[in-house]
Amino acid sequence: MPTTAADGGRPLVLVAAAALIDEVARVLVATRPARKSMAGLWEFPGGKVEPGETPEACLVRELDEELGIVTKPPCLAPLTFASHAYPTFHLLMPLFVCRVWEGEPEPKEGQEIRWLRPKQLFSLPMPEADRPLLRFLDELL
Repeated sequence: MPTTAADGGRPLVLVAAAALIDEVARVLVATRPARKSMAGLWEFPGGKVEPGETPEACLVRELDEELGIVTKPPCLAPLTFASHAYPTFHLLMPLFVCRVWEGEPEPKEGQEIRWLRPKQLFSLPMPEADRPLLRFLDELL
């Protein structure tokens, strides 16, 4: 659903992300696959919201596609969001917390995954838009 952003006409890209939190307060992060921009950087699972799709529906779909897990919109609690101007687009990314899902997360798109404590996330190479989200998770957990 790219639209024109007010900051110089860059397209606005809506992406939904999930902080999956396990029973010992670790957060799942994944590397961006080699074929995508910013490949190799660590990020929260998620993806672009398709036209007519809610961010929650997007995450249900993306978590199944990327990690092979099943969750439902009521299991996704909004925590915060990122708004970041990249050179060629403006990213708007709500971050949801998810503690309930079915299945064991497995990388389905060639990415690496890790379960880490919030403080460990600060040392990872991440996209610029993701970095401000870390303090919210650190405060939550």
